[in-house]
Amino acid sequence: MRPLGLKITYVMMIKTGFPRCLVLVGAAAVLTACGSLAAAPEPHTGSRHGAPMPPASLASRLDDPPSAPSQPPSGREPQQRPPASSGPGYEGGEGDEGYEEGEEGEGDGGGVEGGRAREASPSGDAPASAPAAGPPGTAPAGASDAYRRWGLDRPLARPPAPPDVKPALGRSGPQQWGLPPIVRRVPTDQRVVFVTIDDGIEKDPRFVEQARELGLPFTGFLTDDVIGTHYDYFDQLRRLGNPMENHTLTHPSLAGMAYDDQVREICGQRDILWQRFGQQPKLFRPPFGEYDDTTLRAASFCGVRTVVLWRAEMETHGLAYRSGDHLLPGDIVLAHFRGPEQLEGQSMTEWITGLVRAIQAQGFTIGRLEDYV
Repeated sequence: MRPLGLKITYVMMIKTGFPRCLVLVGAAAVLTACGSLAAAPEPHTGSRHGAPMPPASLASRLDDPPSAPSQPPSGREPQQRPPASSGPGYEGGEGDEGYEEGEEGEGDGGGVEGGRAREASPSGDAPASAPAAGPPGTAPAGASDAYRRWGLDRPLARPPAPPDVKPALGRSGPQQWGLPPIVRRVPTDQRVVFVTIDDGIEKDPRFVEQARELGLPFTGFLTDDVIGTHYDYFDQLRRLGNPMENHTLTHPSLAGMAYDDQVREICGQRDILWQRFGQQPKLFRPPFGEYDDTTLRAASFCGVRTVVLWRAEMETHGLAYRSGDHLLPGDIVLAHFRGPEQLEGQSMTEWITGLVRAIQAQGFTIGRLEDYV
């Protein structure tokens, strides 16, 4: 009510005989009510900065691929380096004497892959009995009799159920807080190893059939330079349950490169994988296994959760090891997307069959790396 209208109303009430005290009390009540309405706050629907709050369920769905790729993460290069953190960090499976018990002098070597021993028969502390298939995990399931088609003696045993809580990566050596840990071997006592396949040179359509029929779990680390326009091939493998992670744009040796150049390699491939698959990669493998502190800072800037190296490698004629002569529980095994030109006439499917047979012969099965790191 406007002030002039209130004044006229009160004068008329006094002239008609209303006691002056009642008129004043009523006027005070009316003015108090109007002031309360004017000062009533709007409902709080956003953050304290005025931005709308996301739904409570959003955090649990951040890693799920959207139905269609949305805006990719920012690929802008930083104008300056992020401040360096201080304090120890984590590097799993490498140099951890309590965990790598029985290995022969496995050192860091500055992140560069060192010499390896050739494959030999497993010793007494690596029994060759096949593991019992545990409860089904998240690894893809294969056809029951497909192993014969692919030259195996028995089907690939299902991996154990993944842990409810991912194991903590072992502490070793000084490393800055806030940087991604480095892992060569997953801390587990289960007889399971993890296959990783790099680059993307070979695009054998029969490998898609093999991976599907065997239920072969693996993690791909992709390099844009050798994939070109053929991401649809790797999307077929991804849709089988095999994640595709980051292996840089052009496969350079990152150690010694400038920070901005390393960011361009890592963030650039991250953005491409987001655009192609609608999902941001969380794991990163530096080409040749070579990295430095600048690599870790660049990887952290690009959203990398874990830097993945390896302890065993599938070469043309069999497995080779960074130390020892057999697989250990939790080993990460390196392979590549290769074909007859790189494998002395072998097809990729024949080569992968040889890898699976070598893993089975040592009493292991294959798990999904992302279930553990």
